[in-house]
Amino acid sequence: MPKIERLGGIVLCGGRSSRLGISKALLPIGPETLLERVVRLLGEVVAKVVVVSAPGQALPPLPTEVMLVADRETGRGPLEGLRSGLLALAGTCDMAYLTGCDAPLLVPALVARLHELLGPASIALPEIDGSRHPLSAIYRTTLLEEIDELLLSGAGPLALSRRLPTRIVTVDELRDADPELATLIDIDERADYEAVLARLGLPLPAGLFDQGAGGTL
Repeated sequence: MPKIERLGGIVLCGGRSSRLGISKALLPIGPETLLERVVRLLGEVVAKVVVVSAPGQALPPLPTEVMLVADRETGRGPLEGLRSGLLALAGTCDMAYLTGCDAPLLVPALVARLHELLGPASIALPEIDGSRHPLSAIYRTTLLEEIDELLLSGAGPLALSRRLPTRIVTVDELRDADPELATLIDIDERADYEAVLARLGLPLPAGLFDQGAGGTL
């Protein structure tokens, strides 16, 4: 799949992994870590990838072309991470696909489909069974002013879609790009991780949850 010019990718990994108890970014998925896998898959379709971490967070080695930035302030959730990522991409990209680092089954074709459907809107946002997915959406890099205003009120990323022109993308519009909507599967708990490993035909690393991997999401 060709990379889409002026489309960036933002991978958030600076949140706390309290339910899993192990840094999601460092979780093994076969020969890769979870963060490495998501960066690789997203990099197949976007022109530039930026990883947004917490200050001082331990990360696995990443390709030199991947941009690394830290949240300006901690504890402000994914909207702060989106701001950091869009700021890093402004000037080189017109829009960016946002994902957490815990989306190991990301399908590049779904990202391309959202880009195709964005049109003149500010955001392309999937809605599945009445639930919207702001961490699997495309945002224009011109939204920084609105994001700064919302951060002052403690809002999350869904607040942007209530405030700005948003293209709501339905299941039927995504099925041919990602038939099982696997891109929307994330890892929050050990059972989620084990289910993903089973789906990929990979074993659970021995002793992983005994020793822990430390860190945050």
